[in-house]
Amino acid sequence: MASTSSSTLGLPKFTHNNHLSSSSSALSRKTRLPSNSISSKPRTTISISSCSIDSSSVEAVNMWNWKGYSIRYQYAGNSGPALVLVHGFGANSDHWRKNIPVLAESHRVFAIDLIGYGYSDKPNPRELGDAPFYTFETWGAQLNDFCTDVVKDEAFFICNSIGGLVGLQAAVADPSICKGIMVLNISLRMLHITKQPWYGRPLIRSFQNLLRNTPVGKFFFQTVATKESCYHDTSQVTEELVDTILRPGLEPGAADVFLEFICYSEGPLPEELLPQVKCPVMVVWGDKDPWEPIEVGRAYGKFDPVEDFIALPGVGHCPQDEAPHLVNPLIESFAARHATMKS
Repeated sequence: MASTSSSTLGLPKFTHNNHLSSSSSALSRKTRLPSNSISSKPRTTISISSCSIDSSSVEAVNMWNWKGYSIRYQYAGNSGPALVLVHGFGANSDHWRKNIPVLAESHRVFAIDLIGYGYSDKPNPRELGDAPFYTFETWGAQLNDFCTDVVKDEAFFICNSIGGLVGLQAAVADPSICKGIMVLNISLRMLHITKQPWYGRPLIRSFQNLLRNTPVGKFFFQTVATKESCYHDTSQVTEELVDTILRPGLEPGAADVFLEFICYSEGPLPEELLPQVKCPVMVVWGDKDPWEPIEVGRAYGKFDPVEDFIALPGVGHCPQDEAPHLVNPLIESFAARHATMKS
């Protein structure tokens, strides 16, 4: 099942360190409210003081109450266009630690932990009804509400992996919020049901049911979390990075979210969302991505909203972390070109 853990998931994979444990969460967990009234709950912003990152590089780490769930975000910078950084599957806002301080010199920078990831709440999908909860529609709505409640302004979405679909979905759902989107190695979603031959679909469904409903799923989660890196430059896979990604992945509920998402074979594809986007899009691709081949990704450069397709030589699946010296200037120039654009 090498393909299962590749172009579909967008999950950074690192060697597990035994000294990490679920009890070492950097943030205290919030009590989860009943999930059956999710659509009617208030949204508030709550400041917190405890965090596991260097306070010299990030101005603040806060918790935002979204529909009864605690959502962690980071922000820095006091002026300039607003940037919202959206991580990929299995990651969190700390994956932007090499970008936030640089971009904050001339932008208001926000990085969010999507619900189910990082130090945001991870509601159990089995307790949320029959309909899938961890979907791009859910995360897209979360992103737009975040801009309304916290950013309080239009924003540029800077997104990695599945975060790219979150950004596109949000922009399609409410075009008035997003000023532009940069997607970095966006997920191709190769296990989407429409990309499978008809004769293979029952097998995929059976495999997904096996993961979701038997102990095989938890074993699969542990296996994927301990495999080789998705970075081309393996010198960038530091102890800091391993700690950043794995620590929140050991929290209660993380495995359930992981399994729920890999069993999500429906929902939008990039090629379905791109034609509907009203704002400019830049597609950036590390050409050594072992999961999302650039040869397939180049097709996205042909859509009308896409103003440029930029290949990054010798870079893997997470360019913002592996090659921030290449990505940060691209973000700055993209935002500068469109900052005065009227929505």
